[in-house]
Amino acid sequence: MGDPASLVLGAFALIFGLVIGSFLNVVIARLPEDRSVVWPGSACPLCGTPIKPYDNVPVLAWIWLRGRCRACKGSISPLYPLIELLTGLVAWLVFRRVMPGLDQVDLPHLAAFLVAFGFCCLLIAQTYIDVRHYIIPDELSVYAIPFGLGGAVALQALGYEGAFLAVGWKQSALGALVGGGLLGAVMGLYWLIRREEGMGFGDVKLLAMIGAFLGPAPAVPFVIFVASLAGALVGLPMVLLRGRGLRAALPFGPFLALAGLVWLLTGPELVRRWFPGVGMLFEL
Repeated sequence: MGDPASLVLGAFALIFGLVIGSFLNVVIARLPEDRSVVWPGSACPLCGTPIKPYDNVPVLAWIWLRGRCRACKGSISPLYPLIELLTGLVAWLVFRRVMPGLDQVDLPHLAAFLVAFGFCCLLIAQTYIDVRHYIIPDELSVYAIPFGLGGAVALQALGYEGAFLAVGWKQSALGALVGGGLLGAVMGLYWLIRREEGMGFGDVKLLAMIGAFLGPAPAVPFVIFVASLAGALVGLPMVLLRGRGLRAALPFGPFLALAGLVWLLTGPELVRRWFPGVGMLFEL
């Protein structure tokens, strides 16, 4: 995507992601408190003063206000522009993934972009909420399964062919069942052995949602493997450094989200390269 037209389209995807990232900040702030993400409009989290439209421009507003509220001069967390930047970058990466050339800028590929990017937005929001509150809201997991199912049906109706998204209601439904079933089985086995919960049920519902968007296999096994590996490489040192032992609580949702994003951006290629037999089995 090095030609001017492709660069312009990529820029639009980036800007679109920045705008959606601004909305994700609202979701992240309000959803754990059971507040509406639509009404009222954005306000300063410190003094409650409504934010003017020109002070709500993604990233730029935080820069020209020097990270402070215009009304009370209180400090505004840099996480707000960072989430906007992250969402914009993810939108650009997904756009490049789905439409690597101008010949693929058509309705099926645009639909695939919207489905894939919507999936990524769910992952970004639940990651921050899980890290901060140790919860995964149902709105970002089990309630989102019908959207994954609807997206898969729409992609099949439009004739989309892709190896990294579920296409068709059967693949989506089976993905949700396999995702929730596998992690639920692991959770149940751990309880039978230790008589205590090894993870929250929110993780089970999250993997069911991931399966609904990505399909059953090899996507779900890939997500479990990468999430477990990332959890071991990142989580274990953090737990040990905190000095609370291996039984300290650590959210697993962010690792599942990371693995889902990895699959979306490069998963099928990794499976073909490292596990060619699996790739051939599922025609990747």
